[in-house]
Amino acid sequence: MPTWLIVVIVVVAVAVLGTVIWLATQEMQRKRLRQRFGPEYDRMVEEKDSPRAAQRELAERERRHKELDIRPLSPSARERYAQKWAMVQEKFVDHPAAAVSEADQVLVALMAERGYPTEGYEQQLSDLSVRHAKTLEHYRTAHDTQKKRDGASTEDLRDAMVHYRTVFEDLLTDGADEQRHDRDHDHHERRNGHDRNGHDRDARDHTDRADRRAADQPEHQAAAQPRTEWNGGR
Repeated sequence: MPTWLIVVIVVVAVAVLGTVIWLATQEMQRKRLRQRFGPEYDRMVEEKDSPRAAQRELAERERRHKELDIRPLSPSARERYAQKWAMVQEKFVDHPAAAVSEADQVLVALMAERGYPTEGYEQQLSDLSVRHAKTLEHYRTAHDTQKKRDGASTEDLRDAMVHYRTVFEDLLTDGADEQRHDRDHDHHERRNGHDRNGHDRDARDHTDRADRRAADQPEHQAAAQPRTEWNGGR
């Protein structure tokens, strides 16, 4: 066999092998990113109109996240934010729109204390997506309602509070594994007067009282009062 033919065969073989390795690497990257970002991966593919462009964006988010000083909350900080949230939830009974706005503020403050930059909503979404992708859509939905809160119905505002609470609890517990989350969550619920299935008894009692007051008010006032129980956000 001529030497030149051997060289050609070797070059082609190396090129094919390199292509196979590159394709395998890309597939592994795709699977890893899709597993980590979940629905956010599909959202980015749709937004970018290209899986490779979406993967570059998500990989860049990971690189940025590594540079952030993300830190867990101390027990006292967790307790402080739990109390803040209880106050916001109680405020919802009589002032639902104001409570939703305050819930957004508490959540942003919690992000900042954890070490997340809070200079803009879109950047918040980007940074949170790396470790809190599973609750990101809850944040989007709640934020959209919060922006139009003055024209939103009471039920829409209630749903926004539930979505905010889902993100709040995820950040509060740092997205821990379910077993540890359940144990810590149960302990937290007992200390703050919640029952084990995630319902807020205090908020439910306030809501029941609001319903009774609503029954004695004119119809247009009663419509502004919450009429369903909190579902605990999960």
